[in-house]
Amino acid sequence: MPAIQAEVSVLANSTNGNIVSGSAFEYSRGRQLLSLGVTAAATGTFTTIQSGADVILEESATYIATQFPIVPDQMFYNDIMEMFDRLRIQVRNTTGGNIIARAMALLTPL
Repeated sequence: MPAIQAEVSVLANSTNGNIVSGSAFEYSRGRQLLSLGVTAAATGTFTTIQSGADVILEESATYIATQFPIVPDQMFYNDIMEMFDRLRIQVRNTTGGNIIARAMALLTPL
């Protein structure tokens, strides 16, 4: 099962348009089940998740944890990705300091 683990520092008062940009699995190679968790090391970040045309999470406060999401307990977001769908995880930092954001995506071919 393919997986994506991403850890980025989101700069103060800025937005990272896609924390999984550049991953070999950013674009779906076929129909697959996406199970995803996103965490931030501090309050003040907001996450938006899209898979192709599907909006999985409208901009919302990010789950706070200083580690990668725990499987399966913190894999809150699920979707069926079709071939060539792009996974986009945007994180916006509204604070005056940098914040670490982490994402774990498990991709199960269907």
